[in-house]
Amino acid sequence: MTQRIAEVERNTLETQIKISINLDGTGKASFVTGVPFLDHMLDQVARHGLIDMDINAKGDLEIDAHHTVEDIGITLGQAFALAIGDKKGIYRYGHAYVPLDEALSRVVIDFSGRPGLFYDVKYPKAMIGRFDVDLFREFFQGFVNHAGVTLHIDNLKGANAHHVAETIFKALGRAIRMAITADTRMAGIMPSTKGSL
Repeated sequence: MTQRIAEVERNTLETQIKISINLDGTGKASFVTGVPFLDHMLDQVARHGLIDMDINAKGDLEIDAHHTVEDIGITLGQAFALAIGDKKGIYRYGHAYVPLDEALSRVVIDFSGRPGLFYDVKYPKAMIGRFDVDLFREFFQGFVNHAGVTLHIDNLKGANAHHVAETIFKALGRAIRMAITADTRMAGIMPSTKGSL
């Protein structure tokens, strides 16, 4: 496989975002977004997905975090779509169950080229610190629309909202890692009967 790296810059009147990723990294990450809890969650994806990730974002946080969180999802999705290339020789599908104390979540991803989010998460409370948990759906919707992936996220149990969120993002990292791994038996082959993804 060629180097799977990408750098994307996205600028709007609401946000200015620059993201670089290396899908074959070691989990090294740097975040400057102004949204500390999102940084903490993205660090889980990098660490457990073994993806090097550098995200710098400036947004209209004086309003709220909505535009910043959503636009980071969009830009990260664009970076994934660029870095993954033609998808030949990858497993394509990935899944993970991740527990954290009382919480348990399942994430399943398909690098299908077809965006779809199926999100079944009921947080025990609406805020984690100063972070509005409704923004996670906006992040994931932006990500799937621009990465071109089908993503199923199910929280199976959990009484602590922080634990629930952390299991989701850790599971996302693990599922992505599985899906983008090179399958030696499929080297150079498109993992689809259609011949393209």
